[in-house]
Amino acid sequence: MNKANPDAIEVPVHALDARIHAPVRLGIMLLLQRRGTLEFPALRQVLDVSDGNLSTHLSKLEQAGFVAVAKHFVARRPSSTYTLTAEGSDALTQYLTVLRELLGDTQSLSDQ
Repeated sequence: MNKANPDAIEVPVHALDARIHAPVRLGIMLLLQRRGTLEFPALRQVLDVSDGNLSTHLSKLEQAGFVAVAKHFVARRPSSTYTLTAEGSDALTQYLTVLRELLGDTQSLSDQ
């Protein structure tokens, strides 16, 4: 409860993990959670983003320890496959829990 304004609804927006909150990063993590493993071109196509945009977001998630990359060759061409790490899965679960709390608060506003 907000002591300055007791009628104010507390919204824990700062509890949302900023490393996940960007729409493309959230999309990457949700796709990897649902499908397990995806190659770079599949992620790019489903998310409808440029190579550079996807690469930047994947790098941030990899630096956070949320995704792992396996690099290999297919017909002499480099290929990168991405998976969600255990830490990434935990972080996504926590993110979605906070988001549900926020949405619950929003739902109570529309009921008034």
